[in-house]
Amino acid sequence: MHLDIIIPVVLLGAGVVLGWVLNVKNGQNRIASAKEAARKVLLDAEKEAETLKREKLLEVKDEWYSKKKEFDSDVQSKKNKLQAQEKALEVREENIDRKVELLGKKEREQLNLKRSLEERARTLDGRQTELDRLVAEENIRLERTSGLSREEAKKQLIDNLANEARQEAALLLKEIRDKARDDAKKEAQKLIVQAIQRTAADHSVETTVSVLNIQSDEMKGRIIGREGRNIRAFEAATGVDVIVDDTPEAVILSAFDPFRREVARVSLERLIADGRIHPARIEEVVEKVRCELEEEVIRVGENTLLEMGLHGAHKELLRLLGRMKYRSSYGQNMLQHSIEVAYLTGMMAAELGLDANLAKRSGLFHDIGKCVDRSVEGPHALLGMEIAKKYGEHALVANAIGSHHDDVPMESPIAPLVQAADAISGARPGARRESVEGYVKRLEKLEAFAQSFQGVAKTYAIQAGREVRVVVEQDRVDDAMADQLAHDISAKIQREMEYPGQIKVTVIREFRSVAYAK
Repeated sequence: MHLDIIIPVVLLGAGVVLGWVLNVKNGQNRIASAKEAARKVLLDAEKEAETLKREKLLEVKDEWYSKKKEFDSDVQSKKNKLQAQEKALEVREENIDRKVELLGKKEREQLNLKRSLEERARTLDGRQTELDRLVAEENIRLERTSGLSREEAKKQLIDNLANEARQEAALLLKEIRDKARDDAKKEAQKLIVQAIQRTAADHSVETTVSVLNIQSDEMKGRIIGREGRNIRAFEAATGVDVIVDDTPEAVILSAFDPFRREVARVSLERLIADGRIHPARIEEVVEKVRCELEEEVIRVGENTLLEMGLHGAHKELLRLLGRMKYRSSYGQNMLQHSIEVAYLTGMMAAELGLDANLAKRSGLFHDIGKCVDRSVEGPHALLGMEIAKKYGEHALVANAIGSHHDDVPMESPIAPLVQAADAISGARPGARRESVEGYVKRLEKLEAFAQSFQGVAKTYAIQAGREVRVVVEQDRVDDAMADQLAHDISAKIQREMEYPGQIKVTVIREFRSVAYAK
């Protein structure tokens, strides 16, 4: 490439020189000299061109040798790879041949094993047939010996297994129940005892009569009035029966409603003190005393709320709370009962880290539904819940009131505390009483419940119905089943009876050995 460029340039330079020589008319010497110079230039150019040609040829040769070397190296590398792959293929073929040989050997072994298993299966079938025959013969021999058929023996065996499983289950249930009862009883007793020890309340059993002392028996005639008009007017105005008998210096007022009885007592005291006893005066005094006691009822509600350290109750709630002073339940004054329940609930809630004020409000108002007018129907717990909601009490307080007899589901831990405190207050010795007829019926029903279970021989209700003792037949009830029987009887009593406090169920099982000396 360089040679092709240099030669034209040299020729062009030579032409220029020759032209210049030809144009120069200075003489032949210059022309000859120019020619000689041109010739030298041409010779130099040819030498330089030859040198460049040789250099380029050498560069081309070097490049060719380098490319050839790379090509040979690449070819050798590929050849080595092919040889390695050929060796790997040869090794793989050898492995495949060995595996094929092993598979063939295993197939032959499996075929032999299959044949052996088939022979064993045929042998076992024969042995099973022989065994079935022997078992059938043995069953026939056993049936003849025992006098029982196969189905009867099977039933007897199943019954024995069922009884054994029942006994084991009863023992396991007893262990689990005892452990759970012990753990829960310890914590509950600790909490309840602490609350009871801190609360001391007086119990007064309400009666249906009030005795009014008078100065002299002459006043009895004035109370009765001419032809009995005063006493009839008084009974009509108060709704209370007035008993004037031979009791010296005393008049008896009889009524189931303590509020009416209190109105009658205060009215009669004022009439006696005033001395003017006639129908018009009786109606005036009775109405005035009734209004005063209604105001007193609200003051009682306010004072009770202040005594409990509470505030913010609606006036209607205060009125119903005050009326509890003149109401009783099973002979127990309702206001004293509600105050005691409030204290117990608040103390237990404080021990558990709950809101003590909400707990006390719930306990104080839990029986508020019992003071509603008789025209409103429904369970007192639900009535109390609706009243609490109506007059702005907290939702948890309303739920605790409604659920303390399980009429609605409990929504907070305060609700079971109110229920427990209600039971504790009603179960205190001397807190409540009931009629003789109801008492006898409850004892008879208690004994009948216990007598209804199988294996029970006799039942005795003792300790005023606080405990029932059950004597069982020792050959039909064992120790484990006796424990289960006690649990079942207590569950049925709890589910189907109403009673104050708690009832202890004691199952007695004894073994008697009798011998006669002749």
